[in-house]
Amino acid sequence: MRFVLAILIAPFFVFSQDFPQDYFQSPLDIPLDLSGTFGELRSNHFHSGLDFKTKGVEGLPVYAAGDGYVSRIKISTFGYGKAIYITHPNGYTSVYGHLQKANGAIQEFIKKRQYLEKSYEVEMYLYPTELPVKKGDIIAFTGNTGGSGAPHLHFEFRNTKSEEILNPLHFGFKKMIKDERLPVIQGLVAYPLDSTTVNNSQKPINISFSKQADGTYLGVKVKANGKMAFGINAHDFCTNAYNKNGLYKVKAYLNGVLYYQYGFDGFAFDESRYINNFIDYERFHLMGQRVQKLFELSPYPLSIVENNTKDGTIKVQPGTNYTYRVELFDFHGNKVDVIIPIEYANLQATIKNVIQKTPYFVKAKNESIFEKDKVSVQIPENAFYSNFYLNFEVSNDILTLHDDSVPVHKNITITFNDVEGLTEEQLAKTYIATLEGYKLDYNKTYRKGNTFSIKTKTLGKFKLAQDVTPPRIYNVNFVEGKTIKEQKTISVSVSDLHSDIDTYNGYLNGKWILLEYDYKTKKLVHNLEDDICVQGKNDLKIVVTDNLQNSTTFESYFFR
Repeated sequence: MRFVLAILIAPFFVFSQDFPQDYFQSPLDIPLDLSGTFGELRSNHFHSGLDFKTKGVEGLPVYAAGDGYVSRIKISTFGYGKAIYITHPNGYTSVYGHLQKANGAIQEFIKKRQYLEKSYEVEMYLYPTELPVKKGDIIAFTGNTGGSGAPHLHFEFRNTKSEEILNPLHFGFKKMIKDERLPVIQGLVAYPLDSTTVNNSQKPINISFSKQADGTYLGVKVKANGKMAFGINAHDFCTNAYNKNGLYKVKAYLNGVLYYQYGFDGFAFDESRYINNFIDYERFHLMGQRVQKLFELSPYPLSIVENNTKDGTIKVQPGTNYTYRVELFDFHGNKVDVIIPIEYANLQATIKNVIQKTPYFVKAKNESIFEKDKVSVQIPENAFYSNFYLNFEVSNDILTLHDDSVPVHKNITITFNDVEGLTEEQLAKTYIATLEGYKLDYNKTYRKGNTFSIKTKTLGKFKLAQDVTPPRIYNVNFVEGKTIKEQKTISVSVSDLHSDIDTYNGYLNGKWILLEYDYKTKKLVHNLEDDICVQGKNDLKIVVTDNLQNSTTFESYFFR
């Protein structure tokens, strides 16, 4: 028995191991000001690192956190944008994202590969001898590339062997970052389970609370008559009072017994989408609140919660009073307590939970296939987190597949079969769109003859649409036929009305040139320092194609 217990509790202590505290340096030479913390709740994922503010500007030097070598470089229009990965000899890899550009030999290496592949987006895995770096080397400059909303540096650590993402604050960064602010609780939600009534409600209900003289928060008494649970809406302010950061650790106790806990020490990338089961996703969809559930109705493979010995649910029985206490921690040990008294009361429900039943019941653990009017939906096993009645309807050529209040974990396949009444030319320009009001959003569509299908992780309305409109090229930053002297770049804006930009290629005097694409500004930019242009007249050609292969060509010339 002693051996079994050791196995059960060992995962809770895995992060008490000794991480190197003085091996790594800061990647920036400015005070570290956080706009995002590790594990922070984001759309469809947990944040995988620390976001360092860069004073609202780009171009600050980024330093190698330790000796090692550049093991991976990825340049993308989305995600981390321009990112550099450095593998260190002590078993860890550091990651630097949203960069403006790399520095020195690294930048030359990247540009050479881009011109070789004739693509802005590239991904490279390198040998240890190709781009070695020393601690403190300037490897890049801060930027705002990819899915970044403002200039900053995304910084993270991974276990090199397992690729598990680890909290950078474990690596000595805690002492580089000052945090004297307490976590903040915004909301407390009680969840009636199995037809239980909580405070006269069979639906999730807000619980009021107030701050006490000793700094704890006291919730109003909860009256229930069966199985129930709680969730919290909370955040932390770290280095500044402007950015709402994520909590580090939460513990929940019932009458002094640990009932549920989680902590953001590390997790695997393939776990990250489980955030949609970790939070009350329906509430997030309806209200924009990310309430963190302090319970689970069935086990799921998210490492930050999988080692709990209890599921967090509470069975309120007659003749018994309970005290429920939640402890909220940030990484620096600042803590807030929330206390909620609970008592049994056989109350009548004035707010009833009415389940809308349909002929289509989805069992989450099973595969399901639904068909109607030449439209089929294939749902793999474990695509959903729980069983539910699916709203499935086809009317006026529009598929209604429930709505986005239910999260999807795995891709489901939607197929429009044997489409009739379209010419071959029309079929070639057809795709399956997501319909939001009158707006059509493109989905990557696979065609086989006159059958069309997509894979999606979003429920909603879908219909066949066509795109025959080519992309638009506009806002050229030079005057045709004029001489460019001091100007360092040439740029154009691009947009597409229906199916989004797929490819873009530029040519100067017949030679392919590198165009950097930023989807946020919709700009294509070429750096004239690439030395493709010549003295005298330069003929420019830019070809932009959308996902339905509608193409636009822009041609002009300038002198240099």
